[in-house]
Amino acid sequence: MRLKSKKVIVTGGASGIGRAICTVFAAEGASVVIADIDEPGSMETLSLIQSAGGHAAAITTDVSSEESVAKMISASESFLGGIDILVNDAAAFVFGKLEDVSRKDWEVVFGVNVIGASNTVKHSLPFLKKSASPNIVNIASVSGFIAQPAFVPYNASKGALLQLTKCMAMDLSEFKIRVNSVCPGAIYTPATERHIAFENADRDEFLKKAGEGSFLKRVGRPEEVAYAALFLASDEASFITGTQLVVDGGATV
Repeated sequence: MRLKSKKVIVTGGASGIGRAICTVFAAEGASVVIADIDEPGSMETLSLIQSAGGHAAAITTDVSSEESVAKMISASESFLGGIDILVNDAAAFVFGKLEDVSRKDWEVVFGVNVIGASNTVKHSLPFLKKSASPNIVNIASVSGFIAQPAFVPYNASKGALLQLTKCMAMDLSEFKIRVNSVCPGAIYTPATERHIAFENADRDEFLKKAGEGSFLKRVGRPEEVAYAALFLASDEASFITGTQLVVDGGATV
């Protein structure tokens, strides 16, 4: 019960890492708002939490739209009675080499991965400032600090999110708001399947190759990222801010 009575918003909670964060945080005692553009997926996450006895709500949200975020934050505060923790997990997965991507591709990936995170923080701030232990966890990626072939838009956006994390940690420190990031490596999620389809790769070979890139010789599980986020969100990490916690099985060491 490390998050007992904490009031939490998780963007991108409809599937994958976001869903794992929602279910783990709820199991640790938090009340959770699942904010995602994928309404059916959000309802599935909500059902998982409620069937386990947790307290949660699902609010359909497009984080790239400031208007949508403002409405979500207002509804979340009404449901939760405040905001203690914000987890920015919503992500757009746009891959390709520089010559392959359009302006629209850039607008989509930065609109969700960078502007989306800034939108949620901006509109959460009035409530985070009132919390006794406020903090923000951004789900970034090892793609933010390593180069990967034909990953230009995604890598650039995640690099920007890492820098955004550091800048927010500095600017929000006067309000005692901690801001950290988790950087997953190869984690098996629905996004992995989309990447396999993008590469037109053999699924088994793709996963085998992804796993061989780490010391532990496997891909990670969403809940392994969720527990890293749980640590940073908990009071156990009370003297940690502006950092990045890498969860990649040693792949980038």
